[in-house]
Amino acid sequence: MWILVSAIILLGIFAAIAGRIMRAKGNAPSGEENDASAATECCGMHAVCEKDSLLAAAGKEIEYYDDYELDEYGNTPSSEYSDEALERFEEVFYTLRPEDVPGWVRSLSMRQIEIPDKLKDEIIMIVEEEREKKNTSR
Repeated sequence: MWILVSAIILLGIFAAIAGRIMRAKGNAPSGEENDASAATECCGMHAVCEKDSLLAAAGKEIEYYDDYELDEYGNTPSSEYSDEALERFEEVFYTLRPEDVPGWVRSLSMRQIEIPDKLKDEIIMIVEEEREKKNTSR
């Protein structure tokens, strides 16, 4: 038992030392660089980057985009929408200005409404374009 505990402690010490050496040589990003890149980049794994949507929305009131009728789809899995439901989402989505799309997705997320699978690629494309415009204007 003591051998196992000692081995784990030694492994932890070795990992800490190796990490410091790699940072000193410039092979691994330091914590500050990591934080800076995380603040400006999205991981690409979400329809809208969590930094831009969910965390930014913390404590904010839900904003509606003339889409009250979509509330009935709360807690519905994105793969289970009917054609009629998809049309309702498309009607709202295609009438939005591109700069409003990230806010609309944030609003849906805050209301526990999943985006239909058939619209996700198009929404991601518009959100990425808007994020790129925002980053290049800085």
